[in-house]
This record gives sequence, structure tokens and C-alpha cells, in this order.
Amino acid sequence: MVGSSHEAMHRIFQKDPALLTRALQQVLQIPFPEPHDFAGMNVDLTEIEPIERRVDTLLRAETDEGAYLLVVESQGKPDERKRGSWPYYLSYLYEKYRCEPVLIVVTQNSATARWAAEPIHLGVRGCPSLTVRPFVLGPDNVPVIAKASEAERDVPLAVLSAMTHGRGRQAPAILESLAAALRTIDRDSAAVFVQFVDSCLADTQARKMWRDMMTAIQYFWRHPLAEEVREEGRVEALAEAVLRILRVRGIDVPDAVRARVEACTDLDQLVRWSERAVHADRADDLFALD
Repeated sequence: MVGSSHEAMHRIFQKDPALLTRALQQVLQIPFPEPHDFAGMNVDLTEIEPIERRVDTLLRAETDEGAYLLVVESQGKPDERKRGSWPYYLSYLYEKYRCEPVLIVVTQNSATARWAAEPIHLGVRGCPSLTVRPFVLGPDNVPVIAKASEAERDVPLAVLSAMTHGRGRQAPAILESLAAALRTIDRDSAAVFVQFVDSCLADTQARKMWRDMMTAIQYFWRHPLAEEVREEGRVEALAEAVLRILRVRGIDVPDAVRARVEACTDLDQLVRWSERAVHADRADDLFALD
């Protein structure tokens, strides 16, 4: 299970390495050659015993122009130590593998993105011996995917969008679109993506909305997050999920609707209502097809 946003922000590229290529080409507008093969690599770059150095994710991309080493670093906040370790990573990898290294930094924070994008100059001021220019993916350049049709065209990119933008007024539309798109891919991949997004949602309300929607479509039942739902009871949890989705979406819930939902003990019925709650315009729409 993914335990933190730091882990999720780089492991998504282990799950779908081609997403990293698309991000370089489409988001950052970098003319990166199209890979025809990927391979995960050992992230441990320790050379001298007392000093341990590890990158977050390291991928080898084979292209017609040769092999590239894609170094992915998840960055939560500025850390001046990275101004020394990042050049080391690239120099070490080039020396060891004789492949061109590419540094990509992923962050959920705009200020951190601006900091990470600053070139690193080592040497004489104004005439450096070494310059490192990180490529940065963050909230200012990762696209906001808030339509189901767009999310379905590129589900991994929609996941990255939710992980990067899953807060504020746009969060409900982004999460709703992704929830719909997850239905179009295989269940195991969807379950992994669900955990990535869950780990990155710092906003409490957005996380509750996400868990409610995922409970409704039952992606959690075979994964650790399901234990929370099982402990509370599936019926009670789903009834609360229906009402919470409506509240998060700004839909007024009359007492009669609340009473009917809370009184329901049919799990399948509650699942249907929770699915309708994602798209309903009024609370009464839950019952329109019953």
C-alpha cells in the first residue's frame, strides 16, 4: 500500500513509465525521443559506505537515439541539500552507465516547483563548470483534467492531475472525472491508482469525497483501505458516503432524503444511490430511477 504523497508522486511513474515520456513531451514541451522499452533500475547510488544516496525512482528508457536514465524525484518542499545531491546523481549515473541522465522533479506545491526549476550552477560565478537544469512537473504545468472524456483518453495522466490538483474548488470535478475513467481500465490497475490519489489528497474534504466515491464503486474491497469501511459496517458507511458526496458537491439534502438514505439496509441500493450522487443535480435525483 502507498503510505505517503511523497511515495505516490514518484511511484506512479513506476506503474506507468510511458506517462513520464508523455509528461516530458506534452507538458514540458521537451523533444524527448519515443522510447520502445523501459526498465526499472536500482535506486541506490551509494558509492562510499558511510554515505547513502538514493533517488526516488530510476528508469532506463531505450530509444532509437540511445538509452536515457530518467531520474524522478518527489519534492514536498525546498531542500537546499538537493542542490548538491542532484548534480551528484546525474554525474554518478552517467559515469556508471554511460547513458544520458534526465532529472524530473514532481511536486504538488507551486513555490516548491519554482524553487526546483532554478538552474544549479557549480563553479565560478557567471562561468560555471557544471549546470543542472531540472525539469519540473507541478500544479502550474500539469493539466487540470476535469472532464470524464478527457480522463478516459489518458487515465494515468488524469491520476497525475488528481494527485497534483486535488484541492480547492476544482477538486470535485477532477475526482469525479477520474472516478468515471477508472471504470474503463482493469480493476487491479485502478486499485493501485486509487491508492496513489488517496495518499496525495491533503485536503480532508477532498479525501473524504474520494473515499466515498471509491467505496461506492468498490475499488477498496480487496485492498487495505477497505478495512476502515468494513470496521464501521458497509451499510452504514455507504449511507454516509451518499450523503457526504451530495454535501461536498454543494447539494442541499432535505430531511426526507436523509431519512430515506439512513434507513436503507440494502447494500446494492446504496451503491446505486452513491453512484447517482456523483452526477445528481438535486438530492431527489437519487431516487429518480427507483
